[in-house]
Amino acid sequence: MNSMQIRRTGIAVAAAVLLPFSLAACSGASGDTGAAPGATATAGDSARTDASSPAGDAMTMDQPFGPACAGVPKEGAGSFDGMAKDPVATAASNNPALSTLVSAVKQAGLVDTLNNAKDITVFAPTNAAFAKIPKADLDKVLADKELLTKILTYHVVGERLTPKQLENGSFETLQKGMVTTKGSGEAYKVNDTAAVVCGNVKTANADVYIIDTVLMPK
Repeated sequence: MNSMQIRRTGIAVAAAVLLPFSLAACSGASGDTGAAPGATATAGDSARTDASSPAGDAMTMDQPFGPACAGVPKEGAGSFDGMAKDPVATAASNNPALSTLVSAVKQAGLVDTLNNAKDITVFAPTNAAFAKIPKADLDKVLADKELLTKILTYHVVGERLTPKQLENGSFETLQKGMVTTKGSGEAYKVNDTAAVVCGNVKTANADVYIIDTVLMPK
C-alpha cells in the first residue's frame, strides 16, 4: 500500500506540474490565432510601402491620370479598356468629350491617316477646348480643309510619349512644327497654355493626352 500511495502521490505531483504548462500551451495557440491580424496588418503595411516606392510610382504612371478621367465611361467601347482595343480616331469617336475633335478629323479627311499611323501621341482637345474659340472663327477653320489639317496635325507627335518625357520636352509634330511640354506628377502643360486633363490614355496605336485648349501652330 505504501508503494501504491507513493505512485499516486507522484502522479498527482506530475499532474500539478504539467497542468500549468498545458494551459500555457493552449493559451499560446490561442495567441497565435489572435496574431494573424497582426501578420495581415504587416502585409498591408508592406503593400502600402510598395505603393509608395518607385516601382509603385511607375505602376501608377502607367495608368490614365487627371481630373477629366473620372468622366470616361467605366465600361464599353468608350472606356479605357475599350479605347485600348481601337485605333486612335475610332477610340476618340467613342468618347463623348471628344465629339468636336472627331467631327473636325472627319472634316479634314484624317480618320484613316490617324488610324493607320503607328506609335503616335495625340494631344486631343475636349469639346470645351473648342468652345473657347469664337464660333465664327471655328466655323471658318472647319470650312478651310487645308488650315484645319494644319491645326489637327499639329496635335500629333510621331512617337508614343510617356509622362516622364513630358516633364520638360520639345517634340516635332506631323505638321512639322514643335510643341513643348512641362510638368510633373499628374500636372502637365503643352505650349504653356493647354493643361492635360486626362493623360496617358492608351489606344491600339497611340497614347492620348486630353487637353483643355486647342493648340495653334507657331
